[in-house]
Amino acid sequence: MATRVFLTVDTELTWRHYADGASWQQSFERCYAAAGVGVPYQLEMLDRYGLKACFFVDPMPALVYGLEPVNRMVAPILAAGQEVQLHLHSFWHSLAQGASDGSGFELTSFDQQTQTDLIRTARDLLMLARVPEPIAFRSGSFAANADTLRALASLGIRYDSSHNGSQHPWPSALPLPPRQIAPVEVEGVIEIPVTVIEDSPGQLRHLQLCAVSGAELREALMHAYCEAHPVVTIVSHSFELATRDGLRENSALRSRFEQLCALLARHADQIPTSHFADIDELPLDLPAEPLPPNRIRKAERMVEQLWSNTVYERRL
Repeated sequence: MATRVFLTVDTELTWRHYADGASWQQSFERCYAAAGVGVPYQLEMLDRYGLKACFFVDPMPALVYGLEPVNRMVAPILAAGQEVQLHLHSFWHSLAQGASDGSGFELTSFDQQTQTDLIRTARDLLMLARVPEPIAFRSGSFAANADTLRALASLGIRYDSSHNGSQHPWPSALPLPPRQIAPVEVEGVIEIPVTVIEDSPGQLRHLQLCAVSGAELREALMHAYCEAHPVVTIVSHSFELATRDGLRENSALRSRFEQLCALLARHADQIPTSHFADIDELPLDLPAEPLPPNRIRKAERMVEQLWSNTVYERRL
């Protein structure tokens, strides 16, 4: 049985650049274009290797800047035949209401009714940018709880991908075990967790492009296939292949992304990439355990991260 891979890219304008006083155009360049390795480059690589990805796009900056930055985010993704689903950072709503201190930063700081209203607003904004009605959601910072799922169900959004066991119980606060990596139905929504691996005994690490090594990505994918897991969910960001300021590419992460694309293309029969819209039947709550720890693999990743942080993030 093939293991479906959700290659997901959270696509957003960040609080960091807003707090630094950047205009939306400057933030767009650093978050979306991201030193030549942002979304346009990622779309090019996906096309080259024949892969599918889901771009979780946050439309809430439209409350502050109008719809133009959202239109500019989604149009190239849709034109490339990739999928846009719903992402939401609630601090944009607070900013639009006149707060400037980042209050309401996490969606989980609101009650169920307010979460429902915020998600409805985000959905409607995304659809104003000519995106098909979203069927999948990921909360910004993975901040979701049972109220979030109830809100999604009330709005007819079928899938959520906010459960991240390495950040549980906060900010990822869904009522699921940290080691849950198999899809499961909760509160009327199918939860498709972010995949985690066991970094060391009892410690989890999620499959985010900048958080794990190429070897960990490869072994997690092969582990999932060999153990007949129904899905693997990998996280990245529109700006992830650039330095934190968004001004220079991080060649180590760019190389990791390209290696991942090549790996997924080579093994497309075993680990095919998928859009959420492709889902017909999805086995639920099957036994699935994270990739076990390996000291050598962890040491190699720590060396990679030290090199990346030293060479790309600290260089003036």
